[in-house]
Amino acid sequence: MPFIPHTDQDVQKMLDVIGVDSIDDLFDEIPEHLRAKPMDGIPEGLNEMAMMRVLSERAQQDDGALCFIGAGAYEHHIPAAVWSTAMRGEFLTAYTPYQAEASQGTLQLIYEYQTMMCQITGLDVSNASLYDGASGLAEAVLMAIRANRKSKSKKVLLAGSVHPLYRKVVNDIVSNQGITLDTLPLNTQDLCIEHEALSQFESQDYAALVIAQPNFFGTLEDVNTLTNWGQNHGMLVIGVVNPMAMAMLAPPGEWGDNGADIAVGEGQPLGLPLASGGPYFGFVCCKQKLVRQMPGRIIGRTVDLEGKEGFTLTLQAREQHIRRSKATSNICTNQGLAVTAATVYLTLLGFNGLLKVAQASHHNTNLLVSKLQGISGVTIRSPKTVFHEFVIELDRNVSEVIELMAEQGVLGGFDLTDYYAELGNCLLVCVTEVKTESDLDLFVDALKRALQEGAVKC
Repeated sequence: MPFIPHTDQDVQKMLDVIGVDSIDDLFDEIPEHLRAKPMDGIPEGLNEMAMMRVLSERAQQDDGALCFIGAGAYEHHIPAAVWSTAMRGEFLTAYTPYQAEASQGTLQLIYEYQTMMCQITGLDVSNASLYDGASGLAEAVLMAIRANRKSKSKKVLLAGSVHPLYRKVVNDIVSNQGITLDTLPLNTQDLCIEHEALSQFESQDYAALVIAQPNFFGTLEDVNTLTNWGQNHGMLVIGVVNPMAMAMLAPPGEWGDNGADIAVGEGQPLGLPLASGGPYFGFVCCKQKLVRQMPGRIIGRTVDLEGKEGFTLTLQAREQHIRRSKATSNICTNQGLAVTAATVYLTLLGFNGLLKVAQASHHNTNLLVSKLQGISGVTIRSPKTVFHEFVIELDRNVSEVIELMAEQGVLGGFDLTDYYAELGNCLLVCVTEVKTESDLDLFVDALKRALQEGAVKC
């Protein structure tokens, strides 16, 4: 049970002094239509013993399963030193580093993280992370609306090949602020942006263009052409990127003639495990000219009166803490522990290590694609230019195939039918460096058996 120090008698005594009948009366100034509705679908809470039992049973369900799901959360090898370091008390229990004189270790770690993220994205400035990649994209959209003085609209052009859950989160966050999100159509054959559709948006005023590299399907977009097109039509360009892929691909800061303006993404591939959905962290990097619109905190390096090097919080407006209605963002924190792990991971691997991980993931992906060629009931939908995810179309119901594969200990992929019905029975499959050739053979065998069992049921 949570520790609640006030008894019912204490609460009633305080209400009597204030002169109100109930705690609800303290919030009567909030209009009824803005109040949260009762959460009827949420069951009653469990006690600690029952809750631990449920979590243990669910963890055991995934024990030993081969995971090929991906779709924004990726299984990579994490060196033992990463979490051995991150779990040290100095990092694990460190509080927000408001007092620089007592937080030099934490501040330096975040500064090193920011430096490495700038190197990965090819941009000038990084913040100290946000909650996750999806909310980071929403913040980037808000940045672009504020920063693009040439645009008179509050409209953003969002590629249909961006992660569908990212697009949903962005819409949920910005729609109540009068911002319109228009979707750039998807080429269902090539699984990338439909370039022929660009012309229909040229006459409209958009503050930003959002593109992904690799996109949600693992396909590589023509980011140079798209970046130039967006900027030539007065848009700021926001790149949603997989940081691991940036070891092999041109970073956002080098896209087109002038580079993307903002880069965002999910930092989970950098040393964070697949832990039942998180916590993960979102990164945001941008050009120097946009730094004043950056959400969250930024750590700077300086010298003290004795000339000694030190680190401190910089460019964090107090509006984020006290005058919230005037803030550029109300995000004042960062995912400190997750960023600590990512910083250690990046330090251990270095650029060459990241490149080897990316290359091995790409190689294994191509190897599985080749093993799936010619299997009855399976069509490879992805083009050859993918990173470590690809799409296959099945001649059976995807959800049933996934269930049958799971019974064999293989988590077969991400069902696309709920988000891209126009693609048919399609499955998004991810392969990283942790998969061996025998793992790939197990995937192929499990898929074949699932298709056969599905055929028998039909």
